[in-house]
Amino acid sequence: MIQENVKSADRIIIGIDPGTNVMGYGILGIYGKKPEMIAMGVIELSKLGDHYLRLGRIYERISMLVEQYCPDEMAIEAPFFGKNVQSMLKLGRAQGVAMAAALSRQVPITEYEPRKIKMAITGNGAASKEQVCEMLKRILNIPAESILPKLDATDALGAALCHFYESSRPTAAKGPSSWKDFIAKNPDKVKGL
Repeated sequence: MIQENVKSADRIIIGIDPGTNVMGYGILGIYGKKPEMIAMGVIELSKLGDHYLRLGRIYERISMLVEQYCPDEMAIEAPFFGKNVQSMLKLGRAQGVAMAAALSRQVPITEYEPRKIKMAITGNGAASKEQVCEMLKRILNIPAESILPKLDATDALGAALCHFYESSRPTAAKGPSSWKDFIAKNPDKVKGL
């Protein structure tokens, strides 16, 4: 059953913080120009010993979330460069499976680097998970008792809020690339030159 506040949202964004042990998700509803948290949680994967079983669980749970909340868009944290190639490969697979679950239901996806998400939420690209969590509590008026012990959920909600900020920015009109271009496009404004 879809919650009533989900139905009245103008737009719904699902945020994903990919992981192979714990994957965070956050559902953000946009009401006019105001973002509100609808849900957040984590998908526990550490009890599944086999990496391929974990990938299957990610696909299953993300598919269920997409079906339940009908998001208009997905914002997903891009894997950052690490020294352990095997860990990066596993994380990339987890991210890819989450993306495939959204794409199978025609949900457009935007990736954000962790620093960009942290910058959008806290103003500091090197902020800690705890700082992101505290800012999200304030920005979205999340009660302290709703915050989960695993901060992967708030990281995912941060990805969704970052996407809301980025996609809500007005785009600047593109001007001419040179004076020659300006004159060619505006002959009526340069008569007599």
